Amino acid sequence: MKEASALYRLLGDEARLRLLRVLEQDRFNVKELTGILGLAQSGVSRHLGLLKEADLVAEERDGAYTFYRLSPDIRGTGKGPLWPLLQAQFKVAAASALVKADEARLQEVLRLRRENFEHVGPDTRDGRQLVPGRSWAAWSRAMGMLLPPLEVADLGCGEGYLTVETARWARHVTAVDRSQGVLARAKALASRKRLSNITWKKGELEKLPIDDRAMDVALLSQALHHAGDPAGALAEAARILKPGGRLLILDLRPHDETWVREKLGDQWFGFSDDHLNGLLTRAGFKDVRVALGARKTNDPFAVLLAVGTKPTRKK
Repeated sequence: MKEASALYRLLGDEARLRLLRVLEQDRFNVKELTGILGLAQSGVSRHLGLLKEADLVAEERDGAYTFYRLSPDIRGTGKGPLWPLLQAQFKVAAASALVKADEARLQEVLRLRRENFEHVGPDTRDGRQLVPGRSWAAWSRAMGMLLPPLEVADLGCGEGYLTVETARWARHVTAVDRSQGVLARAKALASRKRLSNITWKKGELEKLPIDDRAMDVALLSQALHHAGDPAGALAEAARILKPGGRLLILDLRPHDETWVREKLGDQWFGFSDDHLNGLLTRAGFKDVRVALGARKTNDPFAVLLAVGTKPTRKK
């Protein structure tokens, strides 16, 4: 009874139940779990330690990394009835905003794993060949090497991951975000990468701190759905572009994940192809193209791509 009491007290914590639900799907390291759950790293480590002591979670080393997974003991050794009960509760909770947010972030972690180390072919246990060195990040940098030196604006730059990649091939990048704290983290990232061709500016998408006709390319990556006025944001992007300059947008197709408004501050639940095409056309862009960027089965978010060109001045 004492052991059972301790076990049930341990499971009387929402964060630990969320951890077990996530670890049912795959193994993860602490950094990944921190991102999925949106909790402090110290808290995640403490919860993992307690679950490990109770033989509910196992730790394993893989190269330089430590991963956590469900312990086989959770399904047996006196705990057999526990796991079906937890699975039933996880199923009931699947429609809750908190669990849906966890699941969306979990899928994003798995997507990043795939894109940074892709698998193809027939030779591994899941029927695909391991290809050491295959990386979408490397391909992105390789494609950038084909571009001329350009003046680029990263609008709604967030923590600067795209800014840093762009700075590897651009002449100069001007990165804009509304949050001073986010910009500080982005600056720290660029400093660690020893990049000096980036200017960081605090500002709103609808009122950019950039001169007229100053940029060759403007990027809006997963930023337009945060704008209170998307039409105004696109008009500002057109203003800062040189004649012949191009706007590239990565955003989301329409979805019904309403939790993103509270958790992530989204103002719009994605854009349809026609809606985004119309917004770009009304902002004055020509040669507008809108296409599906990426979609994964059972993922509620599909990436939408759009590109448009600012008309050249008449002679």
